[in-house]
Amino acid sequence: MDSTLTWKRVVYYILGVIEALLGFRLVFKLLGANPENAFVSAIYSISDLFLAPFVGIFRTATAQGVETQAVLEPATIIAMAVYALVAWGIVKLIDIVRTSKTGHPE
Repeated sequence: MDSTLTWKRVVYYILGVIEALLGFRLVFKLLGANPENAFVSAIYSISDLFLAPFVGIFRTATAQGVETQAVLEPATIIAMAVYALVAWGIVKLIDIVRTSKTGHPE
């Protein structure tokens, strides 16, 4: 197997994990999931690391329901877009490096 293909897969796998964490966070916050739940708490704790650079760009919107509070964190959406763009850029950089070494694209 081509090593550049392996590196591309690794980049996209890491992106997939980060996107899944942030996606769960987004849905849990929107639906007002119980932060005391172990799974929800774990998702929030892990995703905080990836969300940190984007917190404070926009205000967080909240809506109080009868039993839960829905929260829209625009920072989560921005983080998802930025990480996807960064992963795409890394994969394109891998293509550029490979092309410059071999003289032809895949």
